[in-house]
Amino acid sequence: MKTFFKTLSLYSFTRIYGVFSFLLTIYLVIKKKPSFLFFKPLSPKKLKATTINLGASFIKLAQVLATRADFFSSDYLDELKELHDQLPSMSDEEYKEIFSIAFPVNPFLLFEDTPLASASIGQVHIAYLKTGEKVAVKLRRKGIKSRVIADIRIINFFNTIFKPLFSHYTKNSIEAVVSEFSSMILQEVSLNHELGNLQKFSNMYKDSGVKFPKAYASISCDDALVMSYEEGFRFDDKENLKKENIDFNEIIAKLVDFYTTQMLINGYFHADPHPGNLLVNKQGELILLDFGMVKSIPNNIRVAIIELIKAANERDYELYISANKRLGTIAHEAPVAELAEFTDKMFDIFSNENLSSESMQQLAFDVLEGTRNFPFKLPSDAIYILRVSAIIEGLGTTYIENFNGIKDILPILQKNIPKALGASDSIFETIVDEIKSIPFTIKDFKSVIKQASNGELKIEVSQGQLEWIAKEIKDYIKPIVLSLGFIFTSIFMLLYDKDLKEIALVLFSLGLIRLIYK
Repeated sequence: MKTFFKTLSLYSFTRIYGVFSFLLTIYLVIKKKPSFLFFKPLSPKKLKATTINLGASFIKLAQVLATRADFFSSDYLDELKELHDQLPSMSDEEYKEIFSIAFPVNPFLLFEDTPLASASIGQVHIAYLKTGEKVAVKLRRKGIKSRVIADIRIINFFNTIFKPLFSHYTKNSIEAVVSEFSSMILQEVSLNHELGNLQKFSNMYKDSGVKFPKAYASISCDDALVMSYEEGFRFDDKENLKKENIDFNEIIAKLVDFYTTQMLINGYFHADPHPGNLLVNKQGELILLDFGMVKSIPNNIRVAIIELIKAANERDYELYISANKRLGTIAHEAPVAELAEFTDKMFDIFSNENLSSESMQQLAFDVLEGTRNFPFKLPSDAIYILRVSAIIEGLGTTYIENFNGIKDILPILQKNIPKALGASDSIFETIVDEIKSIPFTIKDFKSVIKQASNGELKIEVSQGQLEWIAKEIKDYIKPIVLSLGFIFTSIFMLLYDKDLKEIALVLFSLGLIRLIYK
């Protein structure tokens, strides 16, 4: 009975209404509508307060949505970007309960009861192992997994209700955000998953020059993650970094270099590099914390992003639009002339070195405002790439006036393009690899010729093209089905009762007109 009431509390009327207000505001702002029936959107400040009150899931969702400059006006974006994943710590009773579940046998010489930091998923304590090492222990909040699962169900319920209000592309973008958010936050509430991320990440980037905590897997579990304690200043602590004579340009260059390697060369990246997760020690070394959000980028997406950055730097409109289409952000039927005009405006803004970051952002918002009816969409793979890019850009402008991420990334990318596209490290190795692949290339060529001569040649289309074809077929068939529905209903009515002939005639006429003028 106790479990039943506990589950019921996750779906209380107050919470469901709070979620409804949050989502309705998001939808109305995206659609630029003043109201829906008698409901009006929350003000930017009220939306922020409601998000904080709803807790973990919605703070994370709002942080993801804050990457969408094409969805929101600047006043809403400013408030959403101020959201921090900081919450009051667990009660003593809850903290002790989780500690006893996580550590049936206490492995610590000393464990500080007061947390160092407290966020939506868990809280971090300082402790000392019996062997003397100072460690950071992340304890998962009691009941957070059940809360997150309940929140996802509520979000999906309201998303289904609001979905018919949107265009095909906006609908797909929102679904991509909700789907990616749901998947990521379910992974983030598992500290076993975070442990696996930390171990894989530390191994993959052991020679990067960036430091990561050392995991103590033998005493970690799904409720607790034990790591080495790393000393350092927050990345945005300009005052202390200046006192230690740390070169701002050098740490920004190191950060951009590291993230370019993660996202565009290896395709495996830390997706939450906010200032609290990035430290700089007194030796000027970067330290990366919190591995709950780590993402992999499919190879085709990674190559499309590389081409996108290259095209932006070279003002190559055709390559830029082509890369966007392969990335999935622009539909295949998008009008090329209007897109070229939009691209030209964006190139002008981001190549202007005299603009401040605020002016650049405002001009970009003004251009994006005119593209709301364009067939843009957001594939799930791009969500966290945009989020990370926005965070890195923000960190860059903290230290360097008129910081331009594209221009700083390009030299690193150009140096590593062969590697990013799968080539070997040396020219000799690349030539050997190419020679080895010749027999397979000849075999593939013969196979294509044979298929063509037998009339069996197959052509593959991208997911974006398939979606567009499906949409076109649906739009074509829908009025035909509706028309035939009217016609067959009228025939059925006449067979059932000839006195209904007037109504049947109206329905038949409607069906015929709809069929002719579909």
